[in-house]
Amino acid sequence: MASSSSTYSLLFSVFLFCFLSFIQSNHAKVNSTEFIDQIMEGHNMAREAVGVPPLVWEQNLATYAKAYLEYRRKDCKLIYSEPFTFGENLFTGPGITAKDAVDAWVAEKQWYNYENNTCLAGKDCTDYTQVVWRTTIRVGCGQIKCDTGDIFIACEYYPAGNYKGARPY
Repeated sequence: MASSSSTYSLLFSVFLFCFLSFIQSNHAKVNSTEFIDQIMEGHNMAREAVGVPPLVWEQNLATYAKAYLEYRRKDCKLIYSEPFTFGENLFTGPGITAKDAVDAWVAEKQWYNYENNTCLAGKDCTDYTQVVWRTTIRVGCGQIKCDTGDIFIACEYYPAGNYKGARPY
């Protein structure tokens, strides 16, 4: 028969484990909500600025993004997924947030020339044009911490944008 001190010790351990699990899962939920809010706010502000409808969060796209990020966890390289089923934006760096990623993509607007529908020579603005692509209606994103220590964020878009010769808005 177990002594009362070992019973209390076991009960305390179980309680502590449950309490820490509860805190950890709630912390993850808060971070998830904050992550989604930052993604949606940044995208939809940029879209509103050019007169296109807001995006809707799509969990299936977020699941796809997260699966691709897991595949890239070891090297954290900015290599687009295959077979380009969706539009995709990638961002990585130490300690970055979802807001940092969307801000960087939207900042590419400075290199986009609407009149001739091109990017400034030597610059990429396709992340920006995907963010504001008029016919894109859904977005889902994921985030991981890579083995390198960097944060890696991917957003998937449906339907994809950036069709050659077509204007984003």
